Amino acid sequence: MLSKALKELKEFARKEGLYGKKILLMFSGGKDSSLALYLLKNAGLDVSAITFIHKWSWKEPLPHMLKFTASMGVEHYIVDITEGLLKNAIGKKGPICIHCKKVMMKNAYWFAKVNGFDIIAKGDNANDKVKGALLDQWKGDHRLSNLPRIGIPILRPLINYTAEEVEILAEEARIRVFRMYEYGRRRQWREGCPLQYIDKEQIIREEYLDLAYEANYEISKIARKYKVRMSVRVPSFEIMCHGCNNEILKEANNVIKELKRRFANASSGKT
Repeated sequence: MLSKALKELKEFARKEGLYGKKILLMFSGGKDSSLALYLLKNAGLDVSAITFIHKWSWKEPLPHMLKFTASMGVEHYIVDITEGLLKNAIGKKGPICIHCKKVMMKNAYWFAKVNGFDIIAKGDNANDKVKGALLDQWKGDHRLSNLPRIGIPILRPLINYTAEEVEILAEEARIRVFRMYEYGRRRQWREGCPLQYIDKEQIIREEYLDLAYEANYEISKIARKYKVRMSVRVPSFEIMCHGCNNEILKEANNVIKELKRRFANASSGKT
């Protein structure tokens, strides 16, 4: 399946004139973006990776991401978007991911323009909402489009593969990603950053960003210890878990109880 995917990508790249173009891949270090990087590089395309981080990003996966891009022999840029995220998200209604994605796309565009990249690439697959809601408006091949209209073409080498097919391809390519053992989103196990666990309808406040990181970092210790998938929403402190038993939930609730106490004290101005 992997050799077929590479053959199809090479044929597509020749047809669309991608050889000789500079491609900037938005690289999160997850399975999708890692597979996209693997395919683009092994198809002989000129690809570099860019990773956006902020104050509340997970620290643990970054060394593994850098090791992977180094093994692929691609340049890897790290850009901090903390200031832009605060400016565009605080005081607005969640979910925060909507605001964060806009900041990342804007930064990707300007980074690409300033540094001479011709195309921005993403790891979207066929299960992502972009496949229907956005790309149905595009009459051409969904792998390369001008949607969203940011002024530079977007390449999506995985857009015709389902999440399950991405898993198979990644396994065949021997791609291993670092796990924080988050609860993840939707059916596929997609980790991201702790800020996605701020309650969706919440008006975003900076203290919630701090709380989301602290709470989920503590919960991730338990999740990694027992190899279950677990996260906690804030400020509701709702625990979400795949694979938890009563013992694990009891341990998690003890952590949450202490976090609630500290948050209540901080909110009331106590020390």
